[in-house]
Amino acid sequence: MTAEQQEKIYLAFHGKVMGYLCARINRRAEAEDLCSEVFEKIFRRFDQYDKTKSSISTWVFTITRNTLIDHYRRVKPQEELDENLSDDSEIDEGLLQNESLEELAAALRSMPEELRDLIVLRYYDNRPLTEVAEMMGMSYGAVKLRHQKALAMLRKALAD
Repeated sequence: MTAEQQEKIYLAFHGKVMGYLCARINRRAEAEDLCSEVFEKIFRRFDQYDKTKSSISTWVFTITRNTLIDHYRRVKPQEELDENLSDDSEIDEGLLQNESLEELAAALRSMPEELRDLIVLRYYDNRPLTEVAEMMGMSYGAVKLRHQKALAMLRKALAD
């Protein structure tokens, strides 16, 4: 990869990558570090990019998303699962069916993107939590915990 190619990619995507990371990480310095890591991976792996499989922007944002997920895995403490957590058979379907679409949409918009994505995949796409975990690049236990948190947030938002 030439320096000119690197510069073109950097100029085209730096702002978008930083915006994506800053929206998901509270500390700017941490987002800047991750942004540097993303571009380092892009430049190092550019020979692996196959334009027949995806556009350059899709490839760049896949690397960005995966770098962010890796970051979350490194910095988030491992949590023990509560034995009282529900399993897939105890889905709170009533919560989602008894509310108007406008109220539900407003409640979903108020949630962090990761939790909103989890709810959409689980209930709109009707996917099991094990598949959601695989799609989001997380362990089943982490998704189960976030699922409980997301449902609690929805209940609270819809009750207000």
